[in-house]
Amino acid sequence: MSSSPLSSTLFYPLSTLSRAAKLPDGVIFPKVQPKSQPAFLGFTQTAEIWNSRACMMGLIGTFIVELILNKGILELIGVEIGKGLDLPL
Repeated sequence: MSSSPLSSTLFYPLSTLSRAAKLPDGVIFPKVQPKSQPAFLGFTQTAEIWNSRACMMGLIGTFIVELILNKGILELIGVEIGKGLDLPL
């Protein structure tokens, strides 16, 4: 069973590995610590992927409800449609 050189470091803190007398065979100690950028206002790649998936599911669900009930979402919540702005000209 082969594993990537860094897969073992994912489960142990680097401080623990640096104290070991000898690393196990196949484990390479990283020369440089990886630096991650702090998330800007919570926008991370993973969060955006999940948000877009939830949006797609909601949009498809909306289409299914409109198809089954033969009414638009605005009609279902009681908003009158089809009259425009009703401005006197």
